[in-house]
Amino acid sequence: MQHKPFSYLFSISYFGARFKGWAKQPEQPTVEGKLERVLRFVLEERHFTLIGSSRTDSGVSCRKGYVQLFVEEKIEFEALLETINVHLGGDIHLEGVEPIARDFNLIQSVQQKTYRYFFASPQDFHPFASSFVSAVPFSNSLDQMQALGNLFVGVHNFKAFCQAASTKSSYERSVEAVSVFVSNDLTSPFAPAQVGVIEVVGQGFLHHQVRKMVYAIWNWNAAQIQERLENPEGDWTPVPTAPANGLVLWDTVLEKKN
Repeated sequence: MQHKPFSYLFSISYFGARFKGWAKQPEQPTVEGKLERVLRFVLEERHFTLIGSSRTDSGVSCRKGYVQLFVEEKIEFEALLETINVHLGGDIHLEGVEPIARDFNLIQSVQQKTYRYFFASPQDFHPFASSFVSAVPFSNSLDQMQALGNLFVGVHNFKAFCQAASTKSSYERSVEAVSVFVSNDLTSPFAPAQVGVIEVVGQGFLHHQVRKMVYAIWNWNAAQIQERLENPEGDWTPVPTAPANGLVLWDTVLEKKN
């Protein structure tokens, strides 16, 4: 990227159900892949490189993320934004763009991520609501879920609450807050009568960490969560992973140094 001296920062949102995650995969629809194809078409012969602030899983949506683009020449992207969005077709939308210093490191500049998981009881659940809400059985009340969510707050080894990998050197992460509440964000006539939300805030998360935390908050008791946090290397039965369709990367906060 050293030969691409100009850098631009885009804010991005996308509907995850249309894609097999963020990262490019052979013969699979991904957010990164579609974004690259559209930019290649709109920018024609101009060469570019892009990176995203988050690598969301297959089926996970994003309300606010970021993309950094490196190009060889100065481009008036504000004038091109509408054209780019038309060709993105609505599943992906670039909300805005600004030039940013070439040495700005998007990945290292992420200060906070907020995920929201939307869920409802399967009873009287309309299939049209499944775009953003998971119809799942759960045994705990919202008050119980809040108490269990608080157990995850702080710095912990989350190896028992993620998809472990041999290449991962550290499973320690900091969860800043967990909140459980009833959503007022979905106003569709197909939305369930009550939609619950589990909101998780932190700087970064492990693979499937939020979705496994959500499942435990739905169905487990305090002892089951605490014993896995206190002994993450134990020979535990894997925590089930909550479905992807209810999860949204709700917000991303960057530190931008002048």
